[in-house]
Amino acid sequence: MTAAKDVAQYLKDHPDFFNQYADLLAQITIPDPHGGRAVSITERQMGGLRDQVKRLENKLAELIRFGEENDVLSGKAHRLDAALAGAPDASAVLRVLYAHLGGDFAVPHVAVRLWDVIGDPDAPEFTPMSVAAHEFAASLQRPYCGAGSGPDVLSWFGERGAHVRSLALVALRRGPDTFGLLALGSEDPQRFYPEMGTLYLERIGEVASAALMRTLG
Repeated sequence: MTAAKDVAQYLKDHPDFFNQYADLLAQITIPDPHGGRAVSITERQMGGLRDQVKRLENKLAELIRFGEENDVLSGKAHRLDAALAGAPDASAVLRVLYAHLGGDFAVPHVAVRLWDVIGDPDAPEFTPMSVAAHEFAASLQRPYCGAGSGPDVLSWFGERGAHVRSLALVALRRGPDTFGLLALGSEDPQRFYPEMGTLYLERIGEVASAALMRTLG
């Protein structure tokens, strides 16, 4: 092992060695990592370069895919923003949220609960909530994504709530005060998961909050 290290160090210290003994590159053979045959150092280097190019191509394809997915999400968010901006009243704002999140974003279960604002007391969005639910919403520093649980939330989806396996919960705020909660549910356990990015969820929460406060007063 010491001799091998000495050889490696010597080659590092003398980078012109193979310039002086170029014919050695063709004479020295080493095992091919992709098979049992022996190949020259040059062939091995070419194989390594091909592997590196393949990895870079795969990484580039992955980045392109992520970019395309972000473009699609950005387009959906823009359409939602525009529709919310044009909603004349709170009922229209809620219809826009349900239509776009359930349609464009393909979220199967969408529910909103509001408090400390004036609205139709007979509407499901103004159904009284438990103290625990209020405290949970106020405690959210960022959207919650994970298992289908949470104070009162699954019951908001009616009978279908029993089949929800993952949730995204987004607080609706006016300044530091929380006045509502937007709940998104899915039967897919991986639709909303703890490690997922929440940039678009945060943006949806902000524009929904602004549209509701503009129309609710």
